[in-house]
Amino acid sequence: MVCWAFAAAADVAVPPLSGRVVDQTGTLSASDISALTQTLQNLETRKGSQVAVLIVPTTAPETIEQYSIRVAEAWKIGRKKIDDGALLVVAKNDRKLRIEVGYGLEGSLTDATASRIIDEIIVPKFRSGDFAGGIAAGVGRIVAVIDGEKLPAPQAPRQNSDLFSHIDSINPFVLFALIILSGILRSVLGRLIGSAATGGVVAVLAWFIAGSLAASVILGAVAFLLTMFGETIASSGGRGGWVGGGSFSGSSSSDSGGFSGGGGSFGGGGASGSW
Repeated sequence: MVCWAFAAAADVAVPPLSGRVVDQTGTLSASDISALTQTLQNLETRKGSQVAVLIVPTTAPETIEQYSIRVAEAWKIGRKKIDDGALLVVAKNDRKLRIEVGYGLEGSLTDATASRIIDEIIVPKFRSGDFAGGIAAGVGRIVAVIDGEKLPAPQAPRQNSDLFSHIDSINPFVLFALIILSGILRSVLGRLIGSAATGGVVAVLAWFIAGSLAASVILGAVAFLLTMFGETIASSGGRGGWVGGGSFSGSSSSDSGGFSGGGGSFGGGGASGSW
């Protein structure tokens, strides 16, 4: 039973990949995480390569090399068959860190380069207690190295993926006009036909804006339902004391839309350090 207990507690669990930056120590502030996430998201959009940061209290009883490769294999950072992923792991209580490099980046982000980033950029800031600054500077250097690597271009985003950015740029007066139009159509044509007409107008407008049939159908259906049952929703919300408000935002400083590895592979390339 003692042996089983030791075996069960042998390895630190690999945390779920909840974003490009996973901090299990509370070292980074929300703004630090947001800024790092934005930098890494921009890299992926620009180059296709994925980089992630993980901060844990300890990797004991494993070495940081053993733990980081387990994380890399589980998260699969980088594109499949291109293997252009990199992972920065910091074990804060152990005072150790490692840059794990995918196969596809080993030509540019070599072991020697990764070692210099750790020793010359990250560690000096860590020793002065500036963990956020050290991670940001290290990530910035990793990104700069990857930017200099010739990699296959990232896949072009699907047409409907730009829908909400188009919606974000719509003049508020257009939305106001649609609300007025829906009321007029409903008054003139009746509740059902007026709602259907409103949905049709919104669908056509969405088609011209986004150029996506799927998006136009979805938004047309939403407009129909809101026109059809809007009064019911509003009245029930008023009785319950619910107040809603919001706006579309183009901000991408967090991974609220979800982030996952692309299937990249790692072979143990990279470097480790301590402070």
